[in-house]
Amino acid sequence: MTIEYFSFNLRFKYPFTISRGTKTHQPTFVVCLEQSGLKAYGEAPAITYYHIPVEKMKADLAGKLKSIEKFAFTEPERFWHFLHQLLPDNAFLVCALDIAGWDLYGKLKEKPVYACLNLDMQQAPLTDYTIGIDTIDKMVQKMLKTPWPIYKIKLGTDQDAEIIRALRSHTDATLRVDANAGWDLDQALEILPALAACGVEFVEQPLAKDDLDGMRVLFEKSPLPLIADESCVDEQDVAKLHGLFHGINIKLTKCGGITPALRMIQTGRKLNMKVMAGGMNESTIGSAAVGHLLPLLDYVDMDGILLLDEDIATGLSIENGRVILSGKPGLGIEYTNLYSRDSDDN
Repeated sequence: MTIEYFSFNLRFKYPFTISRGTKTHQPTFVVCLEQSGLKAYGEAPAITYYHIPVEKMKADLAGKLKSIEKFAFTEPERFWHFLHQLLPDNAFLVCALDIAGWDLYGKLKEKPVYACLNLDMQQAPLTDYTIGIDTIDKMVQKMLKTPWPIYKIKLGTDQDAEIIRALRSHTDATLRVDANAGWDLDQALEILPALAACGVEFVEQPLAKDDLDGMRVLFEKSPLPLIADESCVDEQDVAKLHGLFHGINIKLTKCGGITPALRMIQTGRKLNMKVMAGGMNESTIGSAAVGHLLPLLDYVDMDGILLLDEDIATGLSIENGRVILSGKPGLGIEYTNLYSRDSDDN
């Protein structure tokens, strides 16, 4: 096995604002595994909140490159366990390599990843479209510019109820809310009834990720289902969140890739929790990895390729919320643009 890696700084169509801040570009790290004449790709975006920048992924991979290249790859689960032991403090890098491992596995088997998992892609939820925090008028304009069956609304302002009422007055679409840990318990108890009155479907991460006492109170009193995001990082968190949230939002980058995400889904189902998978503004590469898990999910938020103004691969499209995969082996992605544009490493 040989490995190449690349980093990109992908531009958003609009400045992307959540309760923690605003960004205009998404840094992302891409790996390429080559074996038996096949090239396979994986991706992990860098997220400031988790303190794993592209530079750390690059340095950690460079330090372990020879060990990984010597690994005798046969199937993804074994590869993931090797990576998890080798890189215990960098789940983001493990994620990129694990996704590439699944892409390689599918190509070796000459089947799409979803077929390797025996999944029926006819049973797939629609993805939402995210409206970032802005003035009320601009949020309404963004929504109207992109008609969609499901919107995910970022909140965490002093006008949250007004925002949802304004958006609801312009659409009958499903509305979901993501507070990104932007409220305290009193604020959440005040705002949730107003959101329920506007027909909001559920709320993601209302309180700080470690405010479990507050979540215990909110879980008992909330008129809406509550989905853990920042509180749900890896496999160990799922059981801990039972009785505090109604569901979990799994991010491949945070948990370490497709392999642990499959186990998290299984645990969530056993606990009778709703299961969602979300993106972290990946390009088509990381988005496709989420797409192959769709039949296992209740909800999905994988609209990164719609929010970004540039991409580094093709082979995945989203039409009115419906995710369309190519059906080709592995992730089914064509990396035709990867070498045709500048990167920090190529």
